Amino acid sequence: MESKKTYDFLIVGAGLYGAVCARELADAGFGVLVIDRRDTIGGNCYTGEENGVVVHKYGPHIFHTDDEDVWRYVAEKVQIQPAPDYTPIAVSQGEAFNLPFNMNTFAQLFKIFSPTEAKERIEAERKAVKGTPRNLEEQAISLVGTTVFERLIKGYTEKQWGKKCSELPPEIIKRLPVRFTYDNTYYNDRFIGIPACGWTPLFERLLEGVEVRLGVDYLKEREKYAEVAKHTIYTGPIDEFFGYKLGRLEYRSLRFETLYFRGDHQGCAVMNWTDRNIRYTRSIEHMHFDRTGKKYESSVITLEYPIPYKDGNEPYYPIVDERNAALYESYKELAKEDATLHFGGRLGLFQYLDMDDTIVKAKEMVKELLEKLT
Repeated sequence: MESKKTYDFLIVGAGLYGAVCARELADAGFGVLVIDRRDTIGGNCYTGEENGVVVHKYGPHIFHTDDEDVWRYVAEKVQIQPAPDYTPIAVSQGEAFNLPFNMNTFAQLFKIFSPTEAKERIEAERKAVKGTPRNLEEQAISLVGTTVFERLIKGYTEKQWGKKCSELPPEIIKRLPVRFTYDNTYYNDRFIGIPACGWTPLFERLLEGVEVRLGVDYLKEREKYAEVAKHTIYTGPIDEFFGYKLGRLEYRSLRFETLYFRGDHQGCAVMNWTDRNIRYTRSIEHMHFDRTGKKYESSVITLEYPIPYKDGNEPYYPIVDERNAALYESYKELAKEDATLHFGGRLGLFQYLDMDDTIVKAKEMVKELLEKLT
């Protein structure tokens, strides 16, 4: 049995939120223990090598931000390649289309070539939505019209979330870039990049000098770890932590299938498969994330299959609709009863967070804690 209060902070989860908290707290002189039920650090950002290719085991993570300080925070710890040319492709009914939605996409779909023509066509289709969009379907049509929605959004989204677009909240689609120029650059942020070596070295730097124990399931060993630290930062699902006593939050999960090929197979890093009869949503050819000019003889492709979340599956995407948002707020109030308990990360906060958002929120939590403790 551990001696009581051996550490100042126990951090449950070695993903990005937990690792940033660990680094900031350790640098401030606190004793930190990080545990994770997986056998790897990095959470869903974990990368490993297969057949000489750096593979993003749980889906690709392209780091993008407008915050120069956040970019520098990462760039100082891992050699990151600028990747402004990250340009996924959408496949629909046997045809390939450029993403995000831009003049190349509109020219491919409508056979029109000027921004004025495209705006007029899409504006006419937008009129199908009256008033403020009430769901994802109406939000998408209000952004790009009915044709783009039907061909390139509807099938992909309904596979991804397991619900009709008319049943999903409009906020999910608001992140989608739309532009009327011939510019395939996916993100609008000033800083976009990805390490050729993968993301695992970033976590090695973040956790350097911090005690880390892997293969530890906190909820199964709660009694052992309940008293080892003065404070606990928990980055797993908040409803699972409380034994689902108020009800279960909803998530979507993923199943991954790995394929191996000789040479370049699909010619780009990411393809979105929008047709409903194709069960996977994305195919990722990992070698295309490497901008060093290295020649690859082998290729590794990952297919992503969205699946329902149930016990034993990983909860990848919170479904933040009205019912779940209200339930999360109830759990948040319950968490306030223990001043030594802190929730964070995508699952602890029940939010879809990009990497830069995750770093900012982790640093903000540590700042608040330091103000209270010092």
